[in-house]
Amino acid sequence: MTAPVRIALIHALAHSVGPINDEMARAWPEATVMNLLDDSLSADLARQGRGLDADMHQRFESLAAYAESTGAQALLFTCSAFGPCIESVAARRPQMPVLKPNEAMIDDAVALGVPVGLVATFAPTLASMPAEFAHQVDLLCELADGALEALNRGDGAAHDALAVQAALRLQAQGCGVIALAQFSLARAADAVARATGLPVLTTPGSAVGRLRQRLEAPEAARQPLQ
Repeated sequence: MTAPVRIALIHALAHSVGPINDEMARAWPEATVMNLLDDSLSADLARQGRGLDADMHQRFESLAAYAESTGAQALLFTCSAFGPCIESVAARRPQMPVLKPNEAMIDDAVALGVPVGLVATFAPTLASMPAEFAHQVDLLCELADGALEALNRGDGAAHDALAVQAALRLQAQGCGVIALAQFSLARAADAVARATGLPVLTTPGSAVGRLRQRLEAPEAARQPLQ
């Protein structure tokens, strides 16, 4: 009997844990999931003002190495503000799928061929994530200012309302799809869809689908993946 695939989910925000585990349970219940959380990563990035320096890269490498040592066959990071750190982790592991939280959602959004409206609740995300879109993509960005703070104090309704307001601002600018940058924003997807009438993409939904495809595709056994 084949052992279930083991996926390491690595988090920098506590609010990311629930949405991605819910999506894994819904879309890939056969997988074994482990969770690593260091919520000081996001706090330090926001507070210290040093950006993604060598120390931050080393912290991500240490988390990845620990996850790999437990037998994880793939790594999925769930915080969208650390793209270059995750790329460095992936470059050291050409034999293992290592996914940035947003790369699958970006591909799904770009494939629609319409202007993309990106909603984020964590300001550093809007400093790093836009560069991950192809240059020819018409990308519009909005910060749902105060939404993450609302979630931190347990006010999910206020969080979702602020996400909807940001999405409506993007819709007014002409976007054709809403992409929700944070895993924690997935909870607002239905509300955003109702308010805008637009397709809404979430990072958990796209990421789990991509990860499963990579690990279960026949060519996965023959080709290095990143």
